[in-house]
Amino acid sequence: MASEQGAATVDDDGAERLVSPVCSHTEWDPLEEIIVGRLEGATIPSDHEVVTCNVPTWAGRLQGLAAGFRYPRLLVEKAQQEIEGFVDLLESLGITVRRPEVVDHRRRFGTPDWTSRGFCNTCPRDSMLVIGDEIIETPMAWPCRYFETHSYRPILKDYFRRGARWTAAPKPQLTQELFDPYFRVPGPDEPMRYILTEFEPVFDAADFVRAGQDLFVTRSNVTNRMGIDWLRRHLGPGYRIHEIASRCRTPMHIDTTFVLLAPGKVLINPEYIDPGGLPDVLDSWDVLVAPEPEPIGERLLKVTSMCGKWLSMNVLMVDEKRVIAERHHTGMLRALEKWGFEPIPCDLLHYAPFGGSFHCATLDVRRRGPLRSYVD
Repeated sequence: MASEQGAATVDDDGAERLVSPVCSHTEWDPLEEIIVGRLEGATIPSDHEVVTCNVPTWAGRLQGLAAGFRYPRLLVEKAQQEIEGFVDLLESLGITVRRPEVVDHRRRFGTPDWTSRGFCNTCPRDSMLVIGDEIIETPMAWPCRYFETHSYRPILKDYFRRGARWTAAPKPQLTQELFDPYFRVPGPDEPMRYILTEFEPVFDAADFVRAGQDLFVTRSNVTNRMGIDWLRRHLGPGYRIHEIASRCRTPMHIDTTFVLLAPGKVLINPEYIDPGGLPDVLDSWDVLVAPEPEPIGERLLKVTSMCGKWLSMNVLMVDEKRVIAERHHTGMLRALEKWGFEPIPCDLLHYAPFGGSFHCATLDVRRRGPLRSYVD
């Protein structure tokens, strides 16, 4: 006899056991429950080198002057309206939506080695990784995000009490030994280099995507080799992690580079990915090339966005056919239709200054489907 997800079930021998409310193996199985981030309390992040290494020098200087202040009300109000509309859309599709607590990210905190203010809890995709019935808190490299998962703790504790596995990767020290003091962004013809050393494991969950027993990752300025190795050992022989080589000179997060849409279908960024350089396990997959994104007309949005133009790829799969995508990017909507998907247009363009779009702003907690292999 089985009851709803997360409640107790009774085995044939009369023993009671918990059924985890957390269960997600892919990016495309039918979506049942999701966490969506919040804008309230968002604070402009610090001018730490790991934050500013991906932006032009002038933007880094501007961020240094504004660090620790609230975002302009004009930006917040538009983004707030859009994220609430997105939540309404998810709920209209029968999906359970959970939200983190509101936090004042201007409050200063510290460790024995450094102090910082916070950032925001807009993007749960970065700080938590769902693998099956386990939620893993990730060891993020930005000091301003050190305690970000605390705003999600009531949700995590609820999931744990109902049967989920809850793990935290080793909390990093984030001392200067982790950051290359001589780092500069590599030129187009130079060997790739990253601001992170291998002092300790760090990674953002948004550098990983899941296809059942196979995960794909990009090494980046927030995910080092040691972090990838930590996750590989933690997951054990039941999973395989494949690295995706990116030509992006300032890499951070895979979901505008390499996007899993459905079994056998992957969307790639033509600027960052060489289709001939993908892992051999994808040889039988359809490789779909993202169309050129529509330009952003709003000057304030262009200046304040934390993301590149390829945010048009940052979509959320509802199931193998239905996909939530940005209404502004009509080329992407048409391409998805041509490839056999059913795009659901939604507005989230003004979320970019706070870290992303639909995939970034969410953490899919439960998708209906078994663990299996989808690759050769």
